[in-house]
Amino acid sequence: MLVFLFRRLLLAIPVVLLVTVMVFSLLHMLPGDPATVILGQEATPEAVEALREELGLNKPIILQYLYWLGGVLQGNLGRSLVDHTPVSDLILQRLPATLELTIGTFIVAILIAVPTGILSATRPGSWADYLSTTFALGGMSIPHFWLGMMFIVLFAVRLGWLPASGYVPFFENPVANLAAMIMPMVATGLRESAILMRMIRSSLLEVMQADYIRTAYSKGLKDRAVILHHAFKNALVPVVTTSGLIVAGLLGGLVITESIFSIPGFGRLIVESIYNRDFVTVQGAILVSALLVVVVNLVVDLLYAVIDPRIKVGKGADV
Repeated sequence: MLVFLFRRLLLAIPVVLLVTVMVFSLLHMLPGDPATVILGQEATPEAVEALREELGLNKPIILQYLYWLGGVLQGNLGRSLVDHTPVSDLILQRLPATLELTIGTFIVAILIAVPTGILSATRPGSWADYLSTTFALGGMSIPHFWLGMMFIVLFAVRLGWLPASGYVPFFENPVANLAAMIMPMVATGLRESAILMRMIRSSLLEVMQADYIRTAYSKGLKDRAVILHHAFKNALVPVVTTSGLIVAGLLGGLVITESIFSIPGFGRLIVESIYNRDFVTVQGAILVSALLVVVVNLVVDLLYAVIDPRIKVGKGADV
């Protein structure tokens, strides 16, 4: 496993370097002088020159990249152009809410998708299958922002059970935190559970046709033992792939949910920085977002090896 992990980490290095090049190019892809674009056409030449000096735009682009990369390796992502706060501090302030929302959303999706997916795949053509399929189609068709607004109207405005918006850090007040986060987690998790449920159903249906499943039944094993100990484990690889894509998408795509429920998360930081033309913060936030996706993919690779040990044995069986 350690060799497999080391090999995956080596493969991640060029990906990370490519990500840094793409993120660094963000500022230089702006048409015209980036300093003028950031400050606006009415900025004085002195202000433009000062910003060029601050951003290092007077240096050759290779040197700019190397200086920027050196700062990134030391945890220095620059300072916000709006209030001169270190970008790393801004990200650390906003990231916990998004990570909590991502983890909670994924847990909701798993809790719904696994039982409904197994039930649907093991009872094809039954009322449970039709009901699960209808739920999945409905979940994928209904926008989660609309569902979030309906939750606010029902549970916050009419029933008064939960707060309509806001965020309280978990370690400050766990009860208030869960009360504020449960609606956005469920609203987003329902859609993701529908996607995951469809993948579990199709993967499990394919595995249930395999010879070793028929052999397991011929030995007199019960449904529960065959499904949980033989079929479900072998159906997990594509499910893990889909789960990785879902988590990666959530890490950078929760901005609408965060906006509806007024959660000061990572996605809102990126959008607010774009509105404020704070490209240094945008640059740092996108880099962190991309690195998180790389980490998620690395975890997915490791899960492959745990689920199917053949994957980590030899180059020929490697994925």
